[in-house]
Amino acid sequence: MKAKRLTELALLTALASIIFIIELQIPNLSPIPGVKLGLANIITIYAVYRFKAYETALIVIVRVLIGSVFSGNFSALIYSLAGAAVCLIGMLFISKLIPAGYTWLCSIIGGAFHNIGQITAAVIVMKTTAVISYLPVLICSGCIAGAFTGVCAEFVLSRKPSEKI
Repeated sequence: MKAKRLTELALLTALASIIFIIELQIPNLSPIPGVKLGLANIITIYAVYRFKAYETALIVIVRVLIGSVFSGNFSALIYSLAGAAVCLIGMLFISKLIPAGYTWLCSIIGGAFHNIGQITAAVIVMKTTAVISYLPVLICSGCIAGAFTGVCAEFVLSRKPSEKI
């Protein structure tokens, strides 16, 4: 990997981490635990449409690890990684079908996938299927947050050339 490319990826990872840390300071807008905007995903969506899959995966993995360190919530690491992995796989697939002008749609689907990944991890860790009843609420909130982050990412993407780097 060239130095310029590595620098771009590092800057995007740092930016996503900073956004995540700032979002931690914002009080929850919802009384439902686990519901948040996920503003750092703006960078993920941007990367899905601008970088190679493995480069985007690097950004996401490092951001989740850094976020876990700075939030001090290592117990949530498994849920974050599971949600991020399922979301990223889903968005990488969907981005091949949906052009950059409809990133908000890819982001909505990614938000739903993220919650499916988290609930799947919860079922495995807790060894109970009772948490599945929480899924409809999380998917609805994930779709709303995904729409918002998708519109933001679409705005950012419209400012850059459209070819993948």
